[in-house]
Amino acid sequence: MNEKSRKIGLTVFEISVFSMLGALMYASKVLMDVLPNVHLIGVFIVSETIVYRKKALYPLYIFVFLTGLFNGFGLWWIPYLYVWTVLWAMSMLIPKEWSGKKLVIAGMIVCSLHGFLYGTIYAPAQALLFHLNFKGMISWIIAGLPFDALHGAGNLVCGILIAPLVSILKKLNKYNFGRN
Repeated sequence: MNEKSRKIGLTVFEISVFSMLGALMYASKVLMDVLPNVHLIGVFIVSETIVYRKKALYPLYIFVFLTGLFNGFGLWWIPYLYVWTVLWAMSMLIPKEWSGKKLVIAGMIVCSLHGFLYGTIYAPAQALLFHLNFKGMISWIIAGLPFDALHGAGNLVCGILIAPLVSILKKLNKYNFGRN
């Protein structure tokens, strides 16, 4: 396959890997539901974005779709269409070439920042969906601060896993692209 066609569409390998990553993201969320607001979704999104860049949106939205499919496409799900994309956009600021301590620190910062800001990012949809005025939206954000603190702290700790996952994904890509 030439370079131009690789940029336009997805290879069978990419479709398979992205499907598995999206399903793995959902499965990890379900398995970690016993810990409130602590999960590996941020680790997956940051890692996939560093390796796959724009194409990381595929596993991200597979995760979002699976979440709605298995948990119900309720009003709570609508913000999922953008809250995780904010983390993807933040992750796009991390250079693809970074590794080691730089990657660990940047990944942990991005992951934890998204966790600490999760309620604030989610709030505009809540305000629109439930007809909250600005004061109501701010009250909703303040009420969620303890949960956001736990979310951010959990993401900070889990962010340590970003560098190993990036390494695994890069090795997986080298294996596949060597076979074309």
